[in-house]
Amino acid sequence: MKQLILCLIFFNGLQNSGSAQSEYQLPESVKRIVFLGNSITWNGEYVNYIETYFRTLKDGQPLEFINVGLPSETVSGLSEPNHAEGKFPRPNLHNRLTRVLQATKPDLVIACYGMNDGIYLPFDEARFNKFKEGIRWLHNEIVSKGISVIHVTPPVFDERKGEAYANVLDIYSDWLISNRYTSDWDVIDIHWPMKKFLEDQRLTDPSFFLAKDGIHPNSTGHWLMAKEILLFLGEDRVLTASSIQEALPSSENVDQILHLVSERQKISRDAWLTHTGHKRPGLPEGLPIVEAKEKLNSIDDKIDALLN
Repeated sequence: MKQLILCLIFFNGLQNSGSAQSEYQLPESVKRIVFLGNSITWNGEYVNYIETYFRTLKDGQPLEFINVGLPSETVSGLSEPNHAEGKFPRPNLHNRLTRVLQATKPDLVIACYGMNDGIYLPFDEARFNKFKEGIRWLHNEIVSKGISVIHVTPPVFDERKGEAYANVLDIYSDWLISNRYTSDWDVIDIHWPMKKFLEDQRLTDPSFFLAKDGIHPNSTGHWLMAKEILLFLGEDRVLTASSIQEALPSSENVDQILHLVSERQKISRDAWLTHTGHKRPGLPEGLPIVEAKEKLNSIDDKIDALLN
């Protein structure tokens, strides 16, 4: 355990030494990007920012973004004994990943897990091992099908909502980052930049928060997530931007395009989740894929009109 802690401190130091994430170059062969994750990804605001950014770039390569994040989901397969007041256990990605990959046929998967995987309890080695096993399984399942994968560290958990669990996600994030060096994985760190931003803001405004409940980021938090992903993908022009509007200062109709992208993402997300199947109750019923694509094409026409 002592060696683990020293290793995590080392990687944490590396991570906080600068803002550059990677020399990653998005291959020209990538046309369809699928996002996997929990309720933070399901909410999709950071996905909307990313899609809006790429759609608005005149020189950007054409990309399709599919969000199949699922609320409450884990990759560890763990669940609290009385999760959701006993109404249902946490969904397990193991139960749907194969169907999702077969149906969506991505060129690249961006996966963000960890927030739910420690099930909001203090650090435990057995739970940590289940998370690591789940992430390795996810990685191997995707690459074995000839698909690229980028892992994303979990967003920050607010220490004011639980210092012990904030420490759990620090450890989970550092382990993910370590796989850049030990396993040659592509890993985007959103955790430590969000944590630093939160701490810096509280120096001048002690009441500042990124997530009212400590878990689900607000719009500022989602932009920070999108920003780190865009930086990893080589979009250095967002480095100093505090919003999608600042990231695209010379572009017109950004707010209208963002609104339309958000609308199409909800239709797409619900359709794909229904089509691929899941065990999470309480979600909207999606349209059949063919019908959804017709609506998406109509929205695309409106976006193209704004861009042209």
